[in-house]
Amino acid sequence: MGRLARTEGLTDIQREIVSTVRGFVDKEIIPVATELEHRDEYPAQIVEGLKELGIFGLMIPEEYGGLGESLLTYALCVEEIARGWMSVSGIINTHFIVAYMLKQHGTDEQKEYFLPRMAAGEVRGAFSMSEPGLGSDVSAITTKGVRDGDGYVLTGQKMWLTNGGTSSLVAVLCRTDEGHPEGTAPHRSMTTFLVEKEPGFGEVRPGLTIPGKIDKMGYKGVDTTELILDGLRVPANRVLGGASGRGFYQMMDGVEVGRVNVAARGCGVAQRAFELGVSYAQQRHTFGKPIAQHQAIQFKLAEMATKVEAAHALMVGAARKKDSGQRNDLEAGMAKYLASEYCKEVVEDAFRIHGGYGFSKEYEIERLYREAPMLLIGEGTAEIQKMIVGRRLLEEYKIQG
Repeated sequence: MGRLARTEGLTDIQREIVSTVRGFVDKEIIPVATELEHRDEYPAQIVEGLKELGIFGLMIPEEYGGLGESLLTYALCVEEIARGWMSVSGIINTHFIVAYMLKQHGTDEQKEYFLPRMAAGEVRGAFSMSEPGLGSDVSAITTKGVRDGDGYVLTGQKMWLTNGGTSSLVAVLCRTDEGHPEGTAPHRSMTTFLVEKEPGFGEVRPGLTIPGKIDKMGYKGVDTTELILDGLRVPANRVLGGASGRGFYQMMDGVEVGRVNVAARGCGVAQRAFELGVSYAQQRHTFGKPIAQHQAIQFKLAEMATKVEAAHALMVGAARKKDSGQRNDLEAGMAKYLASEYCKEVVEDAFRIHGGYGFSKEYEIERLYREAPMLLIGEGTAEIQKMIVGRRLLEEYKIQG
């Protein structure tokens, strides 16, 4: 463990968990990540190892077979995993958000049915908000859930579904207009449905098709897909929380903790980029000495390290705020924005330190250079974070009178 990104005030259990995950990353992920990534291969063996460590149940309460840990513990584990390979943290994140939404908003029956199997990693979660023409405008969702007898019929098309193929449970946000008069605000007429399916591609159950993997610049290994709903029947007891019209708030609660997760990913990738940069700078010689002895490179390393520290501190603060039971959308937005921007900058500086070799697929920094941009978009763009932060600041600093 290096000097950077240390977290003060952890319990012995938290330190032990994070240390175990770091050891797993160093031994099981880093040595194989680049090869798997270049083949765009799902890391099945790594996922099995994480299941054995109990990572899939990290924040699920003990009564449902999980470890009952805090968001901070989870975020620190994500930071370590992303340091090894960011795609693996994506496999866990979507699962975690669905488990969190179930824990916070599910009915007793839903929690008892899903959470023990999610804690064991037997049921793996994905969540679906975005649509092909949607971008960041969640209120413009067009996928519909229409009441039909004792259930609902879902129709529409979803996009950017992480774990779309490998998941067996998808939380899907749809528009349900039942009981809502004309002119109701769009976010008040949305419902989250818990859709069970078989893992795989094609028609995975009647009315539900996962067409195949979207080919991406980076963030490979994990499958990102579309989801097509064509008359999919879902029973009423699979409405999250048992009542329609609450979906927007449930999803936003999930995304809030997801933003801490994305911040943690940015911290992990930035740490790895710094490690690669500071190591290479001491091995590579120009003009008769290691490039680390050139002031220009020392300046870069100083800037990189400062950004790693700042992003980590903000991420830890956002996690602790949520753990204390307080609203943390301001802190989560700041952490996600700063960590993703700094991650991109630290990765680019490490890339520059590598010179021409950074452009070679033989070097790990090439993979990180393609992975970092995804963090600028996932769980809301930088512009969305700034809007959230700006609005909250105006609430906090409202002029009286």
